[in-house]
This record gives sequence, C-alpha cells and structure tokens, in this order.
Amino acid sequence: QLQASGGGLVQPGGSLRLSCVGSTFTLDYIAIGWFRQAPEKEREWVSCISESGGSSYYADSVKGRFTASRDNTANTVYLQMNSLKPEDTAVYYCSRTPSCKTSLRDYLDWGQGTQVTVSS
Repeated sequence: QLQASGGGLVQPGGSLRLSCVGSTFTLDYIAIGWFRQAPEKEREWVSCISESGGSSYYADSVKGRFTASRDNTANTVYLQMNSLKPEDTAVYYCSRTPSCKTSLRDYLDWGQGTQVTVSS
C-alpha cells in the first residue's frame, strides 16, 4: 500500500513537499501518480512521474508550480508544491500505475491521503 504524507496548513504563495512511500513493496520500476480531492469534488489527476524519474507530467492547473521527483534508493516519491493557491486545498493521494496516465481507473493501491490546506 502507498502512503502519502507531508500535508499541512500553508498560506497562499507558500510551499509544501509531499512524500509517497510504499509500505509493503518497492517503488522501483513503478510509475507513481498524484491525485487530489477537494470537498464535494471528484478526485482529479495532478501529476505522474515515470518509473525512472526521467519523465513527469502535470495537470494544467499545477504546471510550473508543482514538481514530481523520486529517490528510488529511499523508496520515496515526492511532490514539491510551490506558489500554493487556496484552490489547491484538497486531500492528496499517491497511487501506482504501469505507465503514466491521467485516468483514475488506471491506478491501483490507493492509500490514505494527506490533507493540504492553503489559507491565510
């Protein structure tokens, strides 16, 4: 199962770094996607990083502000979030996929998410 962490309360314009760790398996050779779900909204795709870390993809709403990275030696994938906006407020989840896609149905092993709140 995958576990996301690192969320919290931050002011607009601030930064957070989320982490995703595989508790029961290694993340090597697995593409990892990030999703978020705001209250009363559907879960939406945010980003995906390839198994090697050589490619990463972003939703238009976060492009230029969020950066995905990974450290396979630490079995961890990161999502660096800068210039945060109130509309980024949501529960963030990480999940695995055979290859980066934007559809929720292509992802497996949804673990517990982490709350990100952007507010002054």
